Amino acid sequence: MGKKKVAKQDAKDSLQESEAIQSAAAKSGAKGTSKKTMRGNVYVKSSYNNTLVTVTDVKGNVMAWSSAGALGFKGPKKATAYAASKIIDTLAEKLRKSGLNEVTCYLSGIGGGRDSAIRSLANQGYTILSIHDVTGIPHNGPKARKPRRV
Repeated sequence: MGKKKVAKQDAKDSLQESEAIQSAAAKSGAKGTSKKTMRGNVYVKSSYNNTLVTVTDVKGNVMAWSSAGALGFKGPKKATAYAASKIIDTLAEKLRKSGLNEVTCYLSGIGGGRDSAIRSLANQGYTILSIHDVTGIPHNGPKARKPRRV
């Protein structure tokens, strides 16, 4: 193989790079920053295969999210009520510093984690202002299958 090329930097260049990185992190809202907010929205997407929960502020900026797959559940266990309650537990830990206590819930999908997610939110001490079911409903349904020929 060949020799590795090592680029040498003087102290002035490295100082400028570190300042640029710090200013970019300050502008982009670095990972550790959290804003104090009282109200927020909770979006629960529950399918037959997984459960996803996203928490946003009133403007729609994502504050935290989690899913059953991200917590280590595999296969059909991802769509269970137990997985949904564990998702809410981890989100509550992430949101401790934000001061969130009033939420509006938006439920989507037909999986088993819908009701459990709402109950877990209430058990964690959040005030649920309203619950909206935003599951898509077909107006005329899909095209019917063609008749079977025997």
